[in-house]
Amino acid sequence: MQEIISTLNGLIWSQALIYLCLGAGLFFSIITRFMQIRHFGEMLRLLFKPNNSPEGISSFQALAVALSGRVGMGNIAGVAAAIGFGGPGAVFWMWVVAFLGASTAYVESTLAQLYKENDNGQYRGGPAYYFEKFFKGSAGKIYGAIFAIAAVIACGLFLPGVQANGVANAVVMIVGSGDMVQTSFGEVGMNKLIALLFILIVLGLIIFGGIKRIANVTEIIVPFMAFGYILMALLIIFMNMDKLPAIISMIIGNAFTAQAGFGAAIGWGVKRGIYSNEAGQGTGPHPAAAAEVEHPAQQGLVQAFSVYVDTLFVCSATAFMILITGQYNIQGTLEKGNFLVQNVAAATEINGPAFTQMAVSSVFGSFGNVFTGISIFFFAFTTILAYYYIAETNMAYLTRKMKDNTWFIVLVKVLLMSAVAYGAVNSAGYIWDIGDVGVGLMAWLNIVGIIIIFLKSKPTISALKDYEEQKKAGVTAYTFDPKKCGVEGATFWEERWNKQQNKQD
Repeated sequence: MQEIISTLNGLIWSQALIYLCLGAGLFFSIITRFMQIRHFGEMLRLLFKPNNSPEGISSFQALAVALSGRVGMGNIAGVAAAIGFGGPGAVFWMWVVAFLGASTAYVESTLAQLYKENDNGQYRGGPAYYFEKFFKGSAGKIYGAIFAIAAVIACGLFLPGVQANGVANAVVMIVGSGDMVQTSFGEVGMNKLIALLFILIVLGLIIFGGIKRIANVTEIIVPFMAFGYILMALLIIFMNMDKLPAIISMIIGNAFTAQAGFGAAIGWGVKRGIYSNEAGQGTGPHPAAAAEVEHPAQQGLVQAFSVYVDTLFVCSATAFMILITGQYNIQGTLEKGNFLVQNVAAATEINGPAFTQMAVSSVFGSFGNVFTGISIFFFAFTTILAYYYIAETNMAYLTRKMKDNTWFIVLVKVLLMSAVAYGAVNSAGYIWDIGDVGVGLMAWLNIVGIIIIFLKSKPTISALKDYEEQKKAGVTAYTFDPKKCGVEGATFWEERWNKQQNKQD
């Protein structure tokens, strides 16, 4: 199985996907006239617009749910792996993919708003929905179904294992492994098993409450933990301020003449950058569609900002803590154990949170161990919640024509909780490979799809221009007429526009 996963990983994450992600981000940045810069202030303003809709969640809650998916193991263990395999220059390419990816996040999230549906009292949408509605006919249904199946498999089975592995190991970091117990997966520490039981109970209580409960949980945990994590990084940077200029110079310099080779730096930077911020992957559009907004472009702008929070803030916090304390190794291009740079023990796991843990501990002692463990626990746990919502939404899409699809939704819950249990007790390296396959598969389908949508029509650009015109006119309440903007198939917004016109008449 490991050989199969490794082979799939190599095929999916070829150079073609890496440059497709960068190219799509650059393309959409140019087409939107770098909206990620022009509308930065508007992104912040939109975050705190209230929502009284029973069907949708607020923009801030949608941001929190999206961030719960973006901010996870990729921000702690993923950044460490990028540095360990690609050198400090990989951090630069994570920044690049975040800056460019913000425009991709705008496009995919605006599409999700444009083509969302009201499904029995709650908004649903995402790539499967916008592919079907935009392409129409059998082609749209087939492509939408392919993405939905990939999303259920990736977010319901593949990706939760990475986060669960991090959550379980975080508990071990704090309290130790405990007595070893023989299981079907080998010897597992008793404390890890107890932690797994606790995780499954809490996870079940939350996911059976639907998107509203998930949003209520994430809007409290995610901002609090992200702020605390960034604050810790700032303290470490402040205590080592004299090293900061050299670290920044090393990141930028190694991006083009990386110690591990230019290909490794850009490859690992983009790979872990996409894994972390998820721009273009097709996961962010799901919570974006659930938001109640006046205009579809608004949620696109909010989700573009979420990419900044994830990579430019949280991932950068991890990178600076690791590099400024020197707690890392850089793996060579030959056999395992051949290091180009070795600052810590050779046995230190690169593809995990060890570098981050050692960085914080080198400054704050044993407290660093506890802090890193707590951060991983909450970041990874909320990411599992986001994955569940994505898997549920796509299962709902696949079964929405049925009179009663309750049992299929329950099946998603069972599959995800099984994946969490499996991931928690397996080796981190293998689980990361499985997660990479899921990320890459969704990214291929989504990015190719949104590029074709743009080439056939420009719904997201039309929406952005319409929003900018209303903003320039100083309207107090935004509206959206899809037909005026040349957007076809946006049935939700057509119905809303007609209701607004009928009220005026």
